[in-house]
Amino acid sequence: MNEATRITEKGQATIPKALREKYDLEPGDEVVWIDTDDGIVVRKRTRTEARGALLPEEASEEERAAVAAELSERLRARRDRNYERDEA
Repeated sequence: MNEATRITEKGQATIPKALREKYDLEPGDEVVWIDTDDGIVVRKRTRTEARGALLPEEASEEERAAVAAELSERLRARRDRNYERDEA
């Protein structure tokens, strides 16, 4: 299937209805734009899009919990530093 759409002045493009239906794209869904040697590929973003980015898929629940705790602590510390800076 080949269909053409125009890019608006705001850089927006409409995904043709037939493709939205075929790939189950609904308002509010996100798509990922991938730059390849052959051109642009557009894919529906899925919940597992970033799985494996912080830990390998085979990481244990204990390892996942430890990383989550560490990230939470880092975020808390950064928030506290920013709050202290804003008060000064």
